[in-house]
Formats: sequence, structure tokens, C-alpha cells
Amino acid sequence: MNKRKMRVCFAASSGGHLAELMLLRPLMERYDSVLVTEKTAYETDVGEIRRRYLVQVNRRELTCLPRLAINALRSLGIILRERPDVVVCTGVLATVPMCLLCKLFGKKLVYIESYAKVRTPTLTGKLLYPFADRFYVQWRELLEFYPKAVYVGGVY
Repeated sequence: MNKRKMRVCFAASSGGHLAELMLLRPLMERYDSVLVTEKTAYETDVGEIRRRYLVQVNRRELTCLPRLAINALRSLGIILRERPDVVVCTGVLATVPMCLLCKLFGKKLVYIESYAKVRTPTLTGKLLYPFADRFYVQWRELLEFYPKAVYVGGVY
């Protein structure tokens, strides 16, 4: 019997969310992993891990909805090409289509609420909480908003 490694998609927007996700790099190296993030002018060193890119999305810009539509199409292509078993996400808006499409395809979704949010939930967290198979918070205060979440402390 041919036992393949589990395929895991690690998804995060650029900046701090990506930096937070990269702290899970030892986990990325244990699986057949792909990193999905926003395309920016700067590159993050991810070693040998495959990368796929989404367009940047800012909810305060008029182009927000068209960019989300583009990311939905890109996410669909990534899902069909990479065939992940699980998506691990630290947010934010650009990654929402990837997470929702994976759930549509019957894949597992693991969401890690941002370390920067101590007392209030993120918009992405509120959107994805009902769909997440595992939802982690890094501050106990957030259990008030996410009663089924798992408190794990900070990834930092």
C-alpha cells in the first residue's frame, strides 16, 4: 500500500499574519505543504516549501469585491492543483475564499485567530468560525466570542 504524506495548505495574508504562520514552519516541513499568501513586492524566505499567490485585498478599497472574486478563482486553481487535505489559516480577508472552497470540497479547516487580537475577534475569525474544524485562540479572553475554540497560548 502506498502511504502518501498528508497535503497541507498553509494560508495567510502578507505581513504579520504570514510571519505568525511561518512560526509553524517545523510543522510545514513534516507534511507535503504549500504556502498560499498574497503577492507583494517583498519575499519571505520559506525554504523549499512551494508557494502560490493571491492578490492583496483591502476591505476599505473599492476593488475589494473584484479582488476577492479573483482570489476565489485562484484558490480554486490551487485546490485543484495541490489537492490539500487540510487548510491551516491565520487570515486575513484574501484567504477567505481558499478556506471556504476547501470546506466546499470536504477538506478540513484549521483557523488560528491572530495573536494581535487580545480582547476582540477579527472579522475573518468571525466569518470562518462556523466552518472551522479546529479553531484556535491565543488569548483566553477570546473564548467568550468563540466558545468551541481551543486556547493554546501564543505561537510566539
